Amino acid sequence: MKSNSSIQRLAATVLGGVLAVSLSACAGLSHRENSALVGTVAGGVVGAAVTGGSTIGTVGGAAVGGVIGNEVGKKK
Repeated sequence: MKSNSSIQRLAATVLGGVLAVSLSACAGLSHRENSALVGTVAGGVVGAAVTGGSTIGTVGGAAVGGVIGNEVGKKK
């Protein structure tokens, strides 16, 4: 049976791969849309890290990050 840390490393690797493939579809996005997407991902990561991986923290962080990214994208 795999240890908990092995499972977490595997999950992080798979998530990173999925994220990389997903971001490759961003070529047609506007600057504002791209900023909102990057903010959402970054906010989700920070929210998960701060709350120890809780779902509410991850989703809340993603929502806040998306709003911030959207506002930053407006200015350029």
